[in-house]
Amino acid sequence: MARQPLVDSVSRDVSAAGDVPGRSRLGSLIVSLRPGQWTKNLVVFAGLLFGRRLFEPFALADVCAAAAIFCGLSGVVYLLNDVADREADRQHPLKSKRPIASGEVSPGLALSTAAALAAVSLALAYWLRPAFALVALAYVLLLAAYSVRLKHVVIIDVLTIAIGFVLRAVAGAVAIDVAISHWLLICTVLLALFLALSKRRHELTLLADGATEHRRILGEYSPYLLDQMIGVVTASTLIAYIFYTISPETVQNFQTEYLALTIPFPLYGIFRYLYLVHRKDGGGSPAELLVTDRPLLACVALWAATVVLIVYGPAEVASMFRRHP
Repeated sequence: MARQPLVDSVSRDVSAAGDVPGRSRLGSLIVSLRPGQWTKNLVVFAGLLFGRRLFEPFALADVCAAAAIFCGLSGVVYLLNDVADREADRQHPLKSKRPIASGEVSPGLALSTAAALAAVSLALAYWLRPAFALVALAYVLLLAAYSVRLKHVVIIDVLTIAIGFVLRAVAGAVAIDVAISHWLLICTVLLALFLALSKRRHELTLLADGATEHRRILGEYSPYLLDQMIGVVTASTLIAYIFYTISPETVQNFQTEYLALTIPFPLYGIFRYLYLVHRKDGGGSPAELLVTDRPLLACVALWAATVVLIVYGPAEVASMFRRHP
């Protein structure tokens, strides 16, 4: 009798695989890598931007390679997570359409692909820089632990997601051997916590009474508790960013006090995101919101452009465009 759940699981995988028409197996496998979520790996570029090496071709090439490697590693994590969650995902109105949950991709194929992709990505990471490979390995191990166990531990689940973003930022800095401000790491972990908690709130309100059937950990949360946590993290994120822009260390590093002019952008961006979460039932996919909500996308783009102008100076930016029209 103890083997029956496993038999039932395999049977559902096989029957689901036979019921799903449409994409080829390769197409379904690519979808399982979730390329739409790879925008999260833009965090890898933080060290390049704030390390004042944005206009150095070799440094830019190395960080682009690092970001590509993390896209591969992200795909590994998504495959592992979807295999582990396939039964629960079938109870979700949206996640049930994922290739592994629907049976388009078998767990065996997903796991073998994840193993091969991890091996190739980590080998490339070592070739780029051994120290970068260590951070990349730490990222994979941490998120693999999240998929297997940590996502079932209250509070630790969202902290693990946030640390994953910090490891991305650290990896980008290590890839080009630049120091990254502790303020930026604090802002990264707080912003990632904000997004993770908002996602939990979206899942809880979307699934209502069926939330715990999809994800057991949701039973440990409530909308009120999550709102309290989001409130704390929101204030902390904004305060940390404000202190970063006006700190003597930042002023000395960039030789300017004007970085404080960028403060309105995170203010608007976070408030806009909260609006989408509470009034438009958004927040289920931060990466999707970033590219589909035009005001939010414009806010991020304007923030990045303003930071570049302030950190590098109009003359250096103009010189760069003259060299590369």
